[in-house]
Amino acid sequence: MAVRIRLKRMGKIHAPFYRVVVVDSRKKRDGRVIEEVGIYDPTRNPSVIKIDSERAQYWLGVGAQPSDQVRNLLVLTGDIAKFKGKADAVSRVKVAETDKAAEAVEAVKAAESAAEKRKADASAKKAEEAAAKAAEEAAAAEEAAEEPAEATEATEEA
Repeated sequence: MAVRIRLKRMGKIHAPFYRVVVVDSRKKRDGRVIEEVGIYDPTRNPSVIKIDSERAQYWLGVGAQPSDQVRNLLVLTGDIAKFKGKADAVSRVKVAETDKAAEAVEAVKAAESAAEKRKADASAKKAEEAAAKAAEEAAAAEEAAEEPAEATEATEEA
């Protein structure tokens, strides 16, 4: 099966946006797809290009051929360079200021959730250590209680 990575047109008549999809080359432009790997919205300023790099790399690795426009998008995102093995592959996609602000908010939320998780892990570890210490003390107290009982039994026998 000849697999291609190409654009699937979506949107209204004068407001197109595209999905970057993996599809059998014999299918229609907007036909059934194998997998959706990204989006491309050329009407915004700057254009929105979001491609799942890992999946694009996978499909390129198994022999999927990108269309000309998708090849240009992959060059912009740096995925073609990564696929060819270049270590210094860099994305040259311009990001709008609103997108940068949204990414910053997401990064703050992710950092807060990570901090909460670390805090919860630390408190769970403390509770676990306290339970272990209490168990050790109980075992030591039980042993101490058994020793005098053995001593009284020895004196009774004598």
